[in-house]
Amino acid sequence: MGSAAKSLAIELQEIAVRGPPEFDGAFASLADNGIDALVVNEDPVLVGNAPAIVDMVARQRIPSIGFLEFGEAGGLMAFGASIVEMHRHAAVFIDKILKGAKPRELPVEQPTKFHLSINLKTAKSLGLTIPPGLLLRADEVIE
Repeated sequence: MGSAAKSLAIELQEIAVRGPPEFDGAFASLADNGIDALVVNEDPVLVGNAPAIVDMVARQRIPSIGFLEFGEAGGLMAFGASIVEMHRHAAVFIDKILKGAKPRELPVEQPTKFHLSINLKTAKSLGLTIPPGLLLRADEVIE
């Protein structure tokens, strides 16, 4: 992500948290550091606390994008591997194993289908207009 940010003249700042007790300080630092937008990485601690994170980001009025559960909790945007597609593909692996394939011999595969959701209610509360082209690319538009 660093090289992409540099090519767009965007400065990245990492804010690490290990759990909910660190959330208040981390999110307070967003405003103190002049953060214009937030990317929330997919991490078990963050996924499990998505509603709290969305609430804190909304109070700071910072546009944000995160993992799929982040979007479901009310975040502005969410992007990630399609859970439905991954489950479908898991069935292919299960079928191979049930037919005698050894799990260690099966290839490691990367997801190929991704899901983008955009929350227009959140965009409106932030005073943002989502470009029509981006809305057309979205798999889900929450109104």
